[in-house]
Amino acid sequence: MKLGLISDTHGLLRDSAMTALDGCGLIIHAGDVGNTGILDTLRSVAPVVAVRGNVDTGDWAAALPLTAEAQVGRAHIYVIHDIHDLRLDPAAEGYRIVISGHSHKPASVLKNGVLYLNPGAAGPRRFRLPITVGTVDLDVTPWTMRLVNL
Repeated sequence: MKLGLISDTHGLLRDSAMTALDGCGLIIHAGDVGNTGILDTLRSVAPVVAVRGNVDTGDWAAALPLTAEAQVGRAHIYVIHDIHDLRLDPAAEGYRIVISGHSHKPASVLKNGVLYLNPGAAGPRRFRLPITVGTVDLDVTPWTMRLVNL
């Protein structure tokens, strides 16, 4: 199954992001969604697991958890907006992948058997950082994130 990763949309969901996520069996939004319409649109492609980011405020955002998890085959996934808020040991808890956002900087790091992924930011451009989403083919090991520049 192809896993779609998106973060920091800040209320802007580009057509190119939707195209990049087409064919995903699950989409994970790592926070700073911006509004509930973003999640509704993503759900037209695949089921969505989303967490609340620091800009997600108001009644609609209260329904979003601060952290989430998903189990997809052998991939036990933990989702948090800001990796600096991580208060558990993912490896000890059995997670194989940790997905975060917040920094707007794409990253993929393998540490202690856990793959830490940040798909960057898909919303309005910040500074000179790229506008990106990511995908992971969970049927192919080792897992790697394919970064898509939008």
